[in-house]
Amino acid sequence: MRAFRITEWGKPPQVVDVPVPQPGPGQVLVRVAGCGLCHTDVSLPHMPASVGERLGWRVPFTLGHEVAGRIAVLGDGVTGFAEGDAVALVSPNSCGQCWHCQRGLDSACPNGRAGRGYGRDGGLAEYVLVDGKRFLIPLASLDPVTSGPLTDAGATSYHAVRRALPRIHPGGTVAVIGVGGLGSFAVQFLRLLTAARIVAVDTNPARLPAALSLGAHEAFPSLDGISGADAVLDFVGADDTIAAGLRALRPGGCYGLVGAAGGRLTAPLLGALPKDGEVFTFQGSAITDLHDVISLAATGAIRNEVQRFPFDDIETAYSRLAAGTLDSPRALIVL
Repeated sequence: MRAFRITEWGKPPQVVDVPVPQPGPGQVLVRVAGCGLCHTDVSLPHMPASVGERLGWRVPFTLGHEVAGRIAVLGDGVTGFAEGDAVALVSPNSCGQCWHCQRGLDSACPNGRAGRGYGRDGGLAEYVLVDGKRFLIPLASLDPVTSGPLTDAGATSYHAVRRALPRIHPGGTVAVIGVGGLGSFAVQFLRLLTAARIVAVDTNPARLPAALSLGAHEAFPSLDGISGADAVLDFVGADDTIAAGLRALRPGGCYGLVGAAGGRLTAPLLGALPKDGEVFTFQGSAITDLHDVISLAATGAIRNEVQRFPFDDIETAYSRLAAGTLDSPRALIVL
């Protein structure tokens, strides 16, 4: 089968032929229908080999962590599913046994540093191997071709909103910085789950009308003039967005750092952080988050807007993702 893989650190990914994996006991082979692309994928090939080795990543590996498809083969001992079932694959890896997983905090699992599409084979291939049915979410009426972005962009943004909910009050203000693939979902979840004023912020002017159509009350190219916010969810994570996001908070507000642009807070902590507030950061989501997101999508409560590309145009899709010139919030490879 064809697979889009990182074959060597420091070199661009390439399409190569690899054997179709065979499931062992407890494993499931999924025929991929569609796989979403993520900004993280763009940066992975440039990661120093020493960092990848420290994370336990094995080169070569196939990219793609936003995956949905249909079950092709069930390994021995797998029950509750049948061949042909449409499923979404839980994006983050987790062990299911540690203190965090036993309490529903899968995104904090110490075994999650390597997983499908980041250090292990992902879904930019015709088939992907899944290590256990806990990573399979039934799709029911949802189309597996387009459901992949729900597993990361959708579930991660839902995790951020859910984490901020205790700090958000009716009539308060919530700012979403970066309304691309993740932020566009966050705007929708905030509109569904809160009675707050939602302010979308993005330096790309093309994204602002789309954010308004998804439920934002206002949309601006910066946070200038925004203050007293209950919450700021930063899906960029650059120096300037971190500083601006913290300045925009009210005392007791919360700032959620989700974006991985590598920014730092260089101001003295005293005075830079919200009094009696909260600052949190995370990567990924919990399995319960994805169950909720799938349920919301199945009822039509949220829109999952993607731009489709065939597998042969995968490099074009990544280029447009990196340049911010997609026609939709998320790019999707149809297999």
